[in-house]
Amino acid sequence: MAEPLAGIATRRVSALLDDLLSTEPVIALHGPRSVGKSTVLRALAEARGVPVLDLDDVGTRDAVEANPQTAVATPGLLCVDEYQHAPLILDALKARLNREGTLAGTAVLTGSTRQDALRRTAQALTGRLHTMTIWPLSQGEIGGVIEDFLPALRAEPDAAVAARPTSTTSRKDYVERLCAGGFPLALRRRGTARDRWFDDYIRQSLERDAVELVRIRQRTMLRELLGRLAGRTAQVLNLTKVSEGLTGERKTIEEYVRLLEDLFLLDRLPAWGKTLRARAAASPKVHVVDTGVAARLMRVSAAKLATLEPTSLSEFGHLLESFVVGELRKQVSWLDEQVTTGHWRTHDGDEVDYVIEFDDGRVLAFEVKANERVSGADLKGLRVLRDALGDRLIAGVALSTGLRSFTYEDRIHIMPIDRLWTQISEPSQTNKNH
Repeated sequence: MAEPLAGIATRRVSALLDDLLSTEPVIALHGPRSVGKSTVLRALAEARGVPVLDLDDVGTRDAVEANPQTAVATPGLLCVDEYQHAPLILDALKARLNREGTLAGTAVLTGSTRQDALRRTAQALTGRLHTMTIWPLSQGEIGGVIEDFLPALRAEPDAAVAARPTSTTSRKDYVERLCAGGFPLALRRRGTARDRWFDDYIRQSLERDAVELVRIRQRTMLRELLGRLAGRTAQVLNLTKVSEGLTGERKTIEEYVRLLEDLFLLDRLPAWGKTLRARAAASPKVHVVDTGVAARLMRVSAAKLATLEPTSLSEFGHLLESFVVGELRKQVSWLDEQVTTGHWRTHDGDEVDYVIEFDDGRVLAFEVKANERVSGADLKGLRVLRDALGDRLIAGVALSTGLRSFTYEDRIHIMPIDRLWTQISEPSQTNKNH
């Protein structure tokens, strides 16, 4: 694995943010703590020649809460970091928009919790707010590559498969990548220093950020719940099993799972395609947002995951699926159009790990395989989905740790996982499109 972040990684969201400011009055950039939101915001502010109101700073926060109207009256673009610390600023911003009109490029806000957890945001800025999510660094961002996997696969699947027929990425490299995760500060560390960073990140998320959102009655249970869900990453969410032995009520446990989602520690991937078959399952899957965090919570090291011991194989398989789903999730967030995503699973045992449905109803489907060799039996779920969708299926792809990229049969392909961050089109063409 190449040395990550030799410089400052260029975030794909930065270009999207700059484009959206020409049409949107207020943009809220949400994402996990320490993911790089402040870096993106400060780069934008510097380019526009405006200051940043950092509400993580207690002094600044107190000043803003005492003088919210003055705080939002700054000329030019208003940039507010961690706005959830002083929600009064939203009412002041609303009043400014009411006075001056809803002008494009009025403000950019960042927050470390999901917008759904901050009802005041939606209430104050209804119809004027566009939200974006900044996820941990993608493998392409780490390596300085502009990923074009999804657009290329959608446009010309056969050409995308044939463009890079072989890979040199080893199983060991995949293990190292998923254990490193995508947080910039974790990527800059190694060994025990990185482990300490993950431990501090988890502790601060649960003891500081969670308490700011809700009144936590059972902090120990919240930590235990997160650990259990990490051990079940990439599996169907079953709260009955997860809560076995915990002292909290079912309602409290459900609230805590939602809280972990609001803090961007977990992501719930909904069931998709329930209308395709009567026996399609409706339960979501749960994925830890960052596999570096997940591996640390599970107390599994890269050395352990690299072995072929049965328990390690199972853990690697689940972590690898969450890793791939995370990379696809990031690339989906950069698409020009809104899409529907989910997993597909039937009560008959057929399943597909990640499905992307575009506005025109056409579909890309992905199955993640931790082995180097993919057999015909491994493609059963993709085949069943292809038959159910008919012409709506653009391509079904089994992403594996193998080295070859090829078409197996009609619209079903096998590709190495690293195709996700290997640029498919010519660099000059891709740069023109971005």
